[in-house]
Amino acid sequence: MPDMSASAHLAMTHMATLAKELDENKVTPGVLGFLVFAALAVGVWALMKSMNRHMGRVNFQEKPEPDTAAGASRKQTGGSAA
Repeated sequence: MPDMSASAHLAMTHMATLAKELDENKVTPGVLGFLVFAALAVGVWALMKSMNRHMGRVNFQEKPEPDTAAGASRKQTGGSAA
């Protein structure tokens, strides 16, 4: 690797020695994994809070259909449907 700089070679050497010292049975996601998980959890919490706020503003009362209302009034008055 003649085109590598001295600092890159030094960094690679240190990373290789650190990799040898790690116990393969105890590798964890670390701080970065925790921060990503925490950010996702906060994002989901914010989305759920926003959804609850928007669902509270929705009006679920349905208006009767015009055909059903007209048919009911004809039956009450005794008029013909034709």
